[in-house]
Amino acid sequence: MSLALTPRPLTGRGAGAGRTHDRWWAPWLFLAPALAIVITFILFPFVNTLALSVTDATLLRQGHFIGLDNFTRLAADERFRIAMTNSLLYVVCVVPVMVVAPLVLAALVNGSTRILGFFRTAYYLPVIMSSVVVGLIWTNLLDQRGLVNELLRWLNLVDEPIGFLSDRWLTLFSAMLVTIWSGLGYYMVIYLAAMANIDQDLYDAASMDGAGPIRRFLHVTAPGVRSTSALIGLFSSVAAFRVFGEVYVLTGGTGGLGGQNVTVTMLIQQEGTGLQAETGYAGAISVVMFVVLGLLLAGQLWYQNRGARS
Repeated sequence: MSLALTPRPLTGRGAGAGRTHDRWWAPWLFLAPALAIVITFILFPFVNTLALSVTDATLLRQGHFIGLDNFTRLAADERFRIAMTNSLLYVVCVVPVMVVAPLVLAALVNGSTRILGFFRTAYYLPVIMSSVVVGLIWTNLLDQRGLVNELLRWLNLVDEPIGFLSDRWLTLFSAMLVTIWSGLGYYMVIYLAAMANIDQDLYDAASMDGAGPIRRFLHVTAPGVRSTSALIGLFSSVAAFRVFGEVYVLTGGTGGLGGQNVTVTMLIQQEGTGLQAETGYAGAISVVMFVVLGLLLAGQLWYQNRGARS
């Protein structure tokens, strides 16, 4: 009599582990579409820009390797210095307003009454407009014969129209005003979502201690959305440094009188388009912009983590 040795089927944890091992590719199959998009539209353009920045390429010529000559040229370029100054000034002036003003607005409209719903919708309306439409609206308002100048003259507050769109600094600050006006509603909605997570007992306890609306805002609401404020500071910093549409439309695409209002993104557009485009030089400006943005983000993350530890 002979005993036939037949393999026993795997059961329990052993069988499950085998099937998992055989299907190691399954997670990568789900990730493949996202990876393809990231590689095609983010990683490849980034590497291509890095390679382009060390060449003398133009729109009609592939170019040759020239090392760091483009970056040396940038250091002596007066237009680049003006563009970097304008963009950094944009960040310094716009970001604090973008962090504080939407928080105050959110506190004012944080309720369920119909009138508050109307104001929430009104404040959010500019967000759904494109930057070009917003720029055109404000161009008509701030023009020499626009509504604002006509109103000031009608009130006898000025004799001559104010050059909101012709003076260098007034044009820059007008663009900042447009950016703030169009972005308030977006950040207000983020703050409203954060306020919904604050424990109502904290407000009740503050009221029992005699705290009024301002003290409740300062001691309950503001600390409760501290992490959201840091996140909004991060987002608004990147958006402010990359500003393009508002300045482009308000200056008619020229960057203001003598190019004094040009920003870094506008300079990249001017150097990288047209028959005389120097794509290699534009790539070098893009790399510098990437480095500055990286330093801004690293500084803000460091400050945020330091605040969380203290």
